[in-house]
Amino acid sequence: MKGKILYINGREVEFDKERNILEICRRVGIDIPTFCYQPELSVHGACRLCLVEIEGRGVQASCSTPPEVGLKVTTESEQLQKLRKINLELLLASHPQDCLTCGKSTHCKLQAYTKRFGVDKIRYKKIEKSYPDLIKKNVPEYAAAGQTACLPQDCSSPALVRDTAKCILCGCCVRACRELQSVGALGFAFRGSQSFVLPAFGKGLGKGQCVNCGQCAAVCPVGALMPRSQVQEVFKAVFDKSKVCVAAIAPAVRVALGDEFGESVGAIVTGKIVTALKNIGFDYVFDICHAADFTILEEGSEFIKRKTSGENLPQFTSCCPGWVKFVEQTYPELNHLLSSCKSPQQMFGAFAQEYLPQILNRKREEITIVSVMPCTAKKFEAQRQEFKHAGLSDIDIVITTQELATMIRESGQNFKQLKPSAFDKPFGVQTGAGMIFGVSGGVTEAALRFAAEKLTGQKAELEFKQVRGEGKGIRRAVLNVAGVELKLALVSGLANARQILEAVKCGKEQADLIEVMACPGGCINGGGQPYHLEGRSVVRKLRSQGLYKADKLAQIKNSQDNPDMLAQYQNSIGEIGSHHAHELFHTHYENRKE
Repeated sequence: MKGKILYINGREVEFDKERNILEICRRVGIDIPTFCYQPELSVHGACRLCLVEIEGRGVQASCSTPPEVGLKVTTESEQLQKLRKINLELLLASHPQDCLTCGKSTHCKLQAYTKRFGVDKIRYKKIEKSYPDLIKKNVPEYAAAGQTACLPQDCSSPALVRDTAKCILCGCCVRACRELQSVGALGFAFRGSQSFVLPAFGKGLGKGQCVNCGQCAAVCPVGALMPRSQVQEVFKAVFDKSKVCVAAIAPAVRVALGDEFGESVGAIVTGKIVTALKNIGFDYVFDICHAADFTILEEGSEFIKRKTSGENLPQFTSCCPGWVKFVEQTYPELNHLLSSCKSPQQMFGAFAQEYLPQILNRKREEITIVSVMPCTAKKFEAQRQEFKHAGLSDIDIVITTQELATMIRESGQNFKQLKPSAFDKPFGVQTGAGMIFGVSGGVTEAALRFAAEKLTGQKAELEFKQVRGEGKGIRRAVLNVAGVELKLALVSGLANARQILEAVKCGKEQADLIEVMACPGGCINGGGQPYHLEGRSVVRKLRSQGLYKADKLAQIKNSQDNPDMLAQYQNSIGEIGSHHAHELFHTHYENRKE
């Protein structure tokens, strides 16, 4: 028996749970153009590009038209084609024509649709927008030095660059920041032709409540929001023969970089990344997974102590800098519940800062440490004052997966033809536990593999699938380990984290350990990963599968079995949780509430 039926281009189509005509069309393989629609966000209906004709109703926006039984929908006609081209021309009339130098070139929806619909001229007068007088007084706070444009770039954030001149007012960034992250660092200001997307009071993005997660840039269809590029800084360091250049790659990068070069989504390209970095000119390439093993031993031991004593529970994970900043500026009274452990990036930086000068026989200032991250917030994290020693940051430069792809192209490499290489010692041995840090639930699973062995005195399970689960922003699990009941919560997306924090504040949250990742799905969906404006949930699933596959293939599953890391504890660090371990691997948090 057939379900509910409507008609699209004369074709009978069933529908059920779709919110609108656009979703039905996509399901049956019809690509209706749109800028403002994102399945994970509320319907906005701003761009007016997804127009369709409905018999008896005329032209309608398909994203905001709910399906009804018997509707007769036409997705292509002379009138629709004309209207779409007019909309594109109007957008182009107020858009900079600097596509060749725009960081979003070849990934820009406006560029793609201009080509798709054959727009070869703009019949409308060029519009030069300028901030209203109310805002202009704040522009010098974030304008790039010497810039004289009517809408200067906002370069106040260490993580992101905002270019209002390229904004098409689709509102994706505003909704992502509010609905996915509950931060609200961006909003619409003014009306009509003077409408803008701005941070509060027109100040720079780096001056407000932004947590640097980059989810706004991940959904921006044009070049209005981009990760801040440090590509040229890295090339400068690599070309400086007086420097030793060290690269360290995060777990989630290995299942995402291949997207940029035609590999299947979620493909594990670790060895090719090592080769590419060596070809660029890096002297050593290490794996942040090695530092993730440090994190598990320190954070797992901290959790066992807290659980045994019953103090400062629940323990929040502290690997995600966007999440940490969110707590600091929104719920600073709960800072004490955050694990005192640094993130793997900063643990690597701190230990490398101390260890590498000894084994390389070079001064610290002669070594440049570059981390390759899926995350824009890592750029902010590396600049925090508590992660600087003797005037030098533990991590000198952070580049995103996108930036690494740019460097590979600029260096003339054919990525698909590269032969895999191995990581360098002494940070080249990694475990499956370290690899799954890149997916929501991975930190908890890695910690369980360690804690279970410590509590039972026996080898832990190789997998704790109870804490896995794609697509759920809040997941819970209860495990019994050696007679000890462990209540766990796994959270991704800061809007979900806010719910948990409110529950903790009022005493309703019973979990012992709460893992939080700022980006939905975890680091695999970080703001610095390759763009996928369509099918983002499928991409997250495939990348997750890639990391779990890497875990299965790993020769060493548990962090506590990493032989090189254990040797480093024995020879340089001391016991887990020792005074020196605390100096290297632990930190404190600030009250950033305004």
